[in-house]
Amino acid sequence: MSTVQITAADVNKLRQQTGAGMMDCKKALVEANGDFEAAVDLLRKKGQKVSAARSGNATSEGLVSINVSADGTNGKLVALACETEPVSKVEDFRNLAQAVLAAAVTSNPASIEELSAITLQDGRTVAETITELTGKIGEKIVIQEYANISGEKIVSYIHSNGKMGVLVVFEGANGVDITEAGKDVAMQIAAMNPVAVDKDGVDPATIEREIEIAKDVIRQEGKPEEMVEKIAAGKLNKFYKDSTLLNQEFVKDSSVDVRKFLDNTSKGLTVSAFKRVQLGA
Repeated sequence: MSTVQITAADVNKLRQQTGAGMMDCKKALVEANGDFEAAVDLLRKKGQKVSAARSGNATSEGLVSINVSADGTNGKLVALACETEPVSKVEDFRNLAQAVLAAAVTSNPASIEELSAITLQDGRTVAETITELTGKIGEKIVIQEYANISGEKIVSYIHSNGKMGVLVVFEGANGVDITEAGKDVAMQIAAMNPVAVDKDGVDPATIEREIEIAKDVIRQEGKPEEMVEKIAAGKLNKFYKDSTLLNQEFVKDSSVDVRKFLDNTSKGLTVSAFKRVQLGA
């Protein structure tokens, strides 16, 4: 039992430093017998306990943040996820999302693991800061996605709800300003969710699955066996048209596909890669 008198000023000081609730701060100071640094450590341990207890919980809400370098050749995307929508709107959560993105921009990490290990201005790592906010808020918080991509020209898009973001790498602009066209393609990716840029980018397992599904449907329709392969090939081409970016009908003008739209914008313009992240998908 603490023998030290805990004042409101002490509690407020601890609250200002850690962001924890008033009652949590008071309990920590009492348990630490007034030792301020020990109380800070106790609050950090509380965050670790909450994080461990909620480690299996689903994180379908959160915020996607994007930064594109001034010269447009690099884009970084961070998806910071939480369990519920109200938490995603809390100022502390949004500030953390921006701090994590800023750390990525400054340090240029290649992976979530490298990003999590970056030390922020207050001396804590990104991972430690996330754990502490987990303890304060009482919900699981995690960096769900991180992308760091480079190319000739990067264009980004964030959906209005903040839960979906897209980075697109364009090649062959030849000095043409493709900002507007790039945004159109990024929005196409957001809306149509292509599985790859072009046919050759589709995972072989996906192709095999599409072929087998097509064959099964064709046989159930009673088509002759000698026609199965040919019809299945046609269905695969339809899959490519619907599901690969350059072959999709351009949403804003169905008379052309995305490949043709880009070529009309600037001869030889194309997409070499993209990253689409959607929280709660």
